[in-house]
Amino acid sequence: MELRPGYKRSEVGVFPEDWVVSKCSAVSQRVTVGIVIRPSQYYAAQGVPALRSANVRAGGIVSDEMVFISPEANASLYKSQLRAGDVVTVRTGYPGTSAVVPRSLDGANAIDILITTPKPQINSTFLAAWINSPFGRTQVLRDQGGLAQQHFNVGDMKNLLVAMPVTKNEQDLIGLALDDSDALIGSLEQLLAKKRRIKQGAMQELLTGKRRLPGFHGRWSESVFAQLGSCLRGVTYDPVRDLSETESSLTVRLLRSNNVKDALIVFEDMQFVHHARVSDAQILRRNDLLICTANGSRDLVGKAGKFKSPDGVAYTFGAFMGCFRPNESACDADFVFYVFQTKEFRDQIRIQLAGSSINNLSPSAIEGFAAKVPEDKSEQVAIAKVLVDMDDEIAAVNSKLIEMQQIKQGMMQELLTGRIRLV
Repeated sequence: MELRPGYKRSEVGVFPEDWVVSKCSAVSQRVTVGIVIRPSQYYAAQGVPALRSANVRAGGIVSDEMVFISPEANASLYKSQLRAGDVVTVRTGYPGTSAVVPRSLDGANAIDILITTPKPQINSTFLAAWINSPFGRTQVLRDQGGLAQQHFNVGDMKNLLVAMPVTKNEQDLIGLALDDSDALIGSLEQLLAKKRRIKQGAMQELLTGKRRLPGFHGRWSESVFAQLGSCLRGVTYDPVRDLSETESSLTVRLLRSNNVKDALIVFEDMQFVHHARVSDAQILRRNDLLICTANGSRDLVGKAGKFKSPDGVAYTFGAFMGCFRPNESACDADFVFYVFQTKEFRDQIRIQLAGSSINNLSPSAIEGFAAKVPEDKSEQVAIAKVLVDMDDEIAAVNSKLIEMQQIKQGMMQELLTGRIRLV
């Protein structure tokens, strides 16, 4: 492939002729690692923040699950103390994920993550973005033999190749553009989290009758789910003889546990089951509630999504799934769907599974669960409408967030290769 004028081919790709490719050790004052040996011995209820892998995201440092060490321990562990502008990098789990230490965490400490202090002529945001980019990620995974659970070590970071503009000014401009996109993404993430908290609060009040919508004063009564509908068991099949990775005239699309995410049904990673294994009752209908009834993780048992065919094609559900089919003369399907997301419903699942080594809910167990329900179905509909509107708002923000994340990825591809120059 012919090179564009003014560009050159290097060990890590094609870049402008006036960019240089260097090892990370050549552009850094230090590359070291945080506290590795028994870090918990230094923990304190309050004191100096100590960053861990959980606090390092590609978009920046997050305070979730922050731990602290005593000021005395921090003073003695000076080699792992952080400075504003340091780049911290995850070693295990999601190795290579990097972020810049903000001024607010100057003097904090670090636990089992890599610490890179760039030289003064190197922009920290540019360096972190490079490590997070496909150019950096490829090297991280290569150094681990492609395995994500090995350690990304100090020596690996020192040898990681970085292509960058010679001038600090151009690095700064690229870093500023990426910082701005991260700030917008961060604000959308905060807005999304806020809307989800508001929805959880509304569910807790509206689905328990603690708060009534205007115009409704009727009675609520406790109903078992058998009074509201019926629960069906998923399709039993032989995974060798009955399953296929391709669709044919003899197969039905099969939804499994991995197709239910965040209370939504996602139509990805689909498999296909022979139609002879599927009864008419096991063909999903609009407003059926698909439930995970068995899973290696107990926390995932009971996750549910409301079915609506995206294309009018027949779908069914696997053996580790159940389908609650609401009786729409007795209840509103959306109302029941939101009840499935409440703490009270989760508590009943935990009680059902307690004392058993098998994380498995039977259809009869689900039908035996109970919930308080307005006797006036129109109140159920009104409550569900409020929550559906909230979900629509959440979906809109999430869609915007995904769009901005994709835009940032495009920006990184253009800016970190010099295809677009900011001068």
